[in-house]
Amino acid sequence: MRDIWEDQLKWINSGEAFVLARVVSTWRSAPRKTGAGMLIGPSMKVAGSVSGGCIEGAVIEEALEVLETGQPRQLNYGVEDELALSVGLSCGGEVSVLVEKHWAFSDDPETRNVWDTLQDSIVNNEPAILISPLAVENENIDDKKTPLLLLPEKNKIFGGIQNNLEIATKLALDSYVRRENSIIEIAKKNFFVQVFPRQDQLLIIGAGHISIPLVSFAKKLDFLTAVIDPRSVFSNPERFDVSPDQLINKWPDQVLNEWPLNEDTYAILLTHDPKIDDPALHILLKHNLSYIGALGSNRTHAKRCARLERAGIDKDLIKKIKGPAGADIGAQTAAEIALSMITEVIAAKRGRL
Repeated sequence: MRDIWEDQLKWINSGEAFVLARVVSTWRSAPRKTGAGMLIGPSMKVAGSVSGGCIEGAVIEEALEVLETGQPRQLNYGVEDELALSVGLSCGGEVSVLVEKHWAFSDDPETRNVWDTLQDSIVNNEPAILISPLAVENENIDDKKTPLLLLPEKNKIFGGIQNNLEIATKLALDSYVRRENSIIEIAKKNFFVQVFPRQDQLLIIGAGHISIPLVSFAKKLDFLTAVIDPRSVFSNPERFDVSPDQLINKWPDQVLNEWPLNEDTYAILLTHDPKIDDPALHILLKHNLSYIGALGSNRTHAKRCARLERAGIDKDLIKKIKGPAGADIGAQTAAEIALSMITEVIAAKRGRL
């Protein structure tokens, strides 16, 4: 849903109610993953997509009725092989879509509170888990459909499903650990669990020439980017074709002790200057980062590891540093080296490293 996040905020600010359609399950080669969303407003105003064009028309028709009645619907579609080929798929598939009036316009104050809290979490880059009741055919229109929102780091809960809350929480947390949306069953009723992890962040220590294409690649892959370098000649925003989210002209140890470092953080050190890189590593290795890579030859990395060991850092922690950083693609230019590094970051993210 991140691809339509700004659109939905603009639509909400317009004050006119609209519908949110979300993919809740797929089978075979469905065009979009679970959690993909589409907004549908009056006069067939649309943003986003729940397929590659296979079922949008049918979803829009249903959505306009949901907008009128306020009653959510779960829609199931089979995508035939011939139609699938027309939108670039190798074979057909099945898609299930939950269509509901956007929570910001719900008549239920608890549901509106769930939306406000979810929005705050996204703005602050804090993890959240949303559990939405799935619509059932011929269900009483007066049945309350309040979603449940879990904030795992704050251990807070907002909204519905007060019965069987313990099992709902456990199943939702299991989905969050896997970073996978899922349908769960609670008391013979089905719910859609949508996880909203933090946005991944890439910390780049050193603003040399490799950092310029590296920031560009990372931004295209939806990473938040922060470049830290105490050398003013390098930490100049005019050097960057694509601006990092933050460019900080300070020593890393002046910044990182207060920085949010967690499993959604990836770090690459580019200076191979011990005065800059080593203090950063002393801090980064204390946290559960998903990836730490460092520029330099095998010889440079061996010296780096020896210095860290002499400084009292555990050998097993030192082994977490990928050095030399970057997938082995024979990279030579700055852009190629940056590409090899972001490739390795993605491999770490997908559990392939």
